[in-house]
Amino acid sequence: MRAIVVTDQAAGTAGMTLVERPEPPAAINDVVVEVHASGFVPTEMEWPSTWTDRADRDRTPSIPGHELAGVVTALGYGTTGLSVGQRVFGLADWHRDGTLAEYVAVEARNLAPLPGDVDFTVGASLPISGLTAWQGLFEHGRLQAGRSVLVHGAAGSVGTMVTQLAREFGAYVIGTGRAADRQKTLDFGAQEFVDLENDALEDVGGVDLVFDVIGGDIQKRSAALIRAGGTLVSVVGPTEARPTDGLAVDFVVESDRGQLGEIVQRVRDGRLRTNIGNVATLDDAVAALNSTERRKGKTIISVRP
Repeated sequence: MRAIVVTDQAAGTAGMTLVERPEPPAAINDVVVEVHASGFVPTEMEWPSTWTDRADRDRTPSIPGHELAGVVTALGYGTTGLSVGQRVFGLADWHRDGTLAEYVAVEARNLAPLPGDVDFTVGASLPISGLTAWQGLFEHGRLQAGRSVLVHGAAGSVGTMVTQLAREFGAYVIGTGRAADRQKTLDFGAQEFVDLENDALEDVGGVDLVFDVIGGDIQKRSAALIRAGGTLVSVVGPTEARPTDGLAVDFVVESDRGQLGEIVQRVRDGRLRTNIGNVATLDDAVAALNSTERRKGKTIISVRP
């Protein structure tokens, strides 16, 4: 099969190459999926799991990419819940070869059925962004109707999901970003926008929940805005600052079939829009994933156009 591999951590995405690799076998509880579309998160090149296995052994050349949509082609021994020929989408294991390939082996529990009326490209754009938003808001942020949410990076692939889900559940949403992100942030449902380059973040006043995808100084300043009993939720590692009278939570997204089902149902009925930027073929993937232009949504690789 054809696959994108990386071998040099220092080179990052610039070290990607398109090569021939053996098709993966289906281990116990695995399925093999014929990949139709794959999502990619640029920060994967900084994750230890891209380069080493769980025992900290070098696992290069490794195949990056962890979001996929495709069709099940084989079942491992003992695998239940899915069938050959079924359309699926989901999140591949961090420490195993990923989805920038024509086939991938995935634990069946990490996949959910992809309805026939949802395009593979859309399906591949949902797992990390959608699950990160869902888990950050509802599991870790304990969001309730009537609360206020400050969403950093609100025009990004995660931020647009956070905004839409928070609005659906009755929250008041303030989005942040660069000046050029204002209209997109409002179009995805934010009620206010803060230009982090020109506006005073502190003018927001008190909020109940901060959803942070930036970290650093912005995170520290945001912690001071959280009301008593509120929560700072971070997806950029352990928080450097904590609310005076609230919680700080950092988490790593996990696959969840039930939540994937909730997310894709919202896409089907129009409650949730995905945020796809560039779509490129596997042949053009290396160039697309090394683009010097600012990303305007999630990059999807169409493995089988």
